[in-house]
Order: sequence, then C-alpha cells, then structure tokens
Amino acid sequence: MSCSEEVSSKRNQHVSGYMGNKLKPSDPDRSRPHQCLTCGKCFSRICSLRRHELSHTSEELYHCEQCGSSFSQLNAYKIHLYTHPEETSYCCNKCGRDFSDQSSYRQHLRDHTGPYQCEQCEKSFSYLSIYKIHMRVHTKEKPYCCDQCPKSFSFLSSYKRHQLSHSGEKPYQCDFCGKSFTQSGHFSLHLRNHTGEKPYECGQCEKSFSDLSSYKIHQRVHTGEKPYCCDQCGRSFSQLGNYKSHLRIHTGEKPFQCELCKKSFSISKTYKQHIHTHTGEKPYNCKECGKSFGRLSNYIRHLRIHTGEQPFSCDQCGKCFNSSYSYNRHLRVHTGEKPYWCSQCKRLFTRSQSLKTHRCTIIHDDDKRESEVSCSSTKSNLQKQVTN
Repeated sequence: MSCSEEVSSKRNQHVSGYMGNKLKPSDPDRSRPHQCLTCGKCFSRICSLRRHELSHTSEELYHCEQCGSSFSQLNAYKIHLYTHPEETSYCCNKCGRDFSDQSSYRQHLRDHTGPYQCEQCEKSFSYLSIYKIHMRVHTKEKPYCCDQCPKSFSFLSSYKRHQLSHSGEKPYQCDFCGKSFTQSGHFSLHLRNHTGEKPYECGQCEKSFSDLSSYKIHQRVHTGEKPYCCDQCGRSFSQLGNYKSHLRIHTGEKPFQCELCKKSFSISKTYKQHIHTHTGEKPYNCKECGKSFGRLSNYIRHLRIHTGEQPFSCDQCGKCFNSSYSYNRHLRVHTGEKPYWCSQCKRLFTRSQSLKTHRCTIIHDDDKRESEVSCSSTKSNLQKQVTN
C-alpha cells in the first residue's frame, strides 16, 4: 500500500466513524427524556428540543455535484464530500491547474467566477445559491406561502417560524418568569428585561436601549426627524404612537373611558393620569419640598424650580423655558403657527386654551336659508349678559 493510499484509508475510517457516532441515537437518560428523531440528541425540556429541531429546517444551501445530496451547513457538506471515492486530481478547465482535493478545487473556481456581488447593495456572496436567496430581499419574491393564511415569506426560516403561530407552539421559554415565545428574537429581547442589558448606546447623550427600534426612534430627538405628518393640519411627529393619538383630535375618537365618571379620553396616558383624580394617588414625591404629583410630567417640571434648569432654548431669540410645552407655545410667536381650530367656524388659535374659551353660536335667520356664524369669547358673552 502506497503512502497516499494509507492516508486516504485512515481518513475514510475517521469520517465513517465520525458520521456513525453523530447519527447514533443517544442512550436513554432520565434527566434528558426528550430526544431529537433527526440526530438523536437528547434534551431535558421539550421547549429546548423544539428549539433544536428548528436547526434541521434551514434551507439547503450546499449541493453535492456527485450524488445530488443537499446540506444546510457547510461543515456537514464538507464531511459528506469525503464519503465519495477520492480522485487523483481535479483539473481546472479555465487555467489547467491541478488540485489534489475537491475542496481546494471548488475554492479555486471562485477565482474565475468571482464572488457573486449584488448590484443593488454591493454585498458579495461566495455561493450562487446564497446569492439567489439574498436577491429576494430586493425583488420581494416570496415563494413560501402559508396554507392556513394569506401570508407568504421570502425565506424558509421565516416561514417555519410563522407556522408556530398557527400551532400555538412556543418553544422559547424564559427561565426567570416562565413566559414563552414563538420567535428567538422576541425571546432574546424579553431576557433583557431581567438582565437589564442595554446594548444600544446613543453616542450623543449616552442613553442606552435594550432594543434597536427604541434606539432608532430616540435618534430622531437629535436629528429632528419627524416622518409622521398629519394631512389635516400639517403637524409632524417623530413617533408613530404620538401621531395616531394626534389624529384622534381631528376624528374626535376617545376610546379610553373612565368607569367611575364615564369621562372619555383620546390618549391612554391622559386616561391613566385621570384615574389618579379618583384615587387621590400621587406617586411622585419631591424630596426637596415634599410636594406630591399625580403626573410624572408635572413632577419633572416641578423639579426644575429647585434646580433652575431651563433645558429648552429658542434659537431665534435666546429665551429659555423649563418645559417643552412652554417652549413649543413660544415658538408660535416666531412661526405664526395656529394649530388649534374651531370645527364650526374654522377660526384658528395659537393656544388650546383660547380654543376652549372660544364659543361658536349659529344664528338662524328665518328669511335666509343659509346660517351665519357668530364667534365670540366666553368672557365677552358673560359681560354682555351682565350688562343686559
């Protein structure tokens, strides 16, 4: 037996032994009663088994040209290549170069074909199959369709995760509180509530956030970006929730109703603050003077009386204010903005208080079909009533 034949024989024995050990079912273990039917691995909890099973459902990216087998992991694909009889050499048709093993030969072929680069985002990929999957990001192709609902997906992994929403299965369970999740991403975010981890740190003010979406929303504080614009009054907002709450001013919708007094509110935060008027609860206490507040915003604004802080400064005249409300109201002096308007007479107001004191009276004339609108303030009406 030649030296090369002896090395090849030992390598094949090693690989066959490895594959045999990998696929051999584990011996029964009372501490780990849940066994994977695919690879034989055992787990102590059913949720851990379910999470592990997802690793077997990945897309098969690596294809063997000799037998047609497909693999989801590169290591498994490379190990499989050793199961085929080794050829003496691999010759490149482009340049005539010879290689002793298939792995080196395939790697060399990329020198001629080059990495597959996406023309839209300039990302590069070593394998054509991975490149094609990536292109779905741009083409919006969604070949994986759910047979239980109209949803479709670009990637097999996303489709598999979605299937769990129909089965009700939640393989990711929190060891701290027992809460379960369908997706590993949501599970990881939840864990940060217990660990206090905040990996996203703002470089401008050093605030930290546990999730990327909150971090991106916070960045708008510094950039001034307000992507949500009201079509009716032109006012813009940096957060979607604030934008939706604002729309209720125009629609008149008040979905939050107090069960004690039946008063309704358009904003959840205002509703919760209103509840304190019934309970008398004032959870925010000032350590300087002992004064208590039912609203957090009032408490924070009050603290500035002691500190003298005025963080809101006007760029046009240099005036400073201790609250964002006072600051925004002042800006209207320069911009001429009048965001509050009467639905009856369309009159505009700079301040919400002016709109509240404004009274609209519809005067019907028997000799005319159309109605005239007379506007006056509550105070002037009261003076006329006293005079008469």
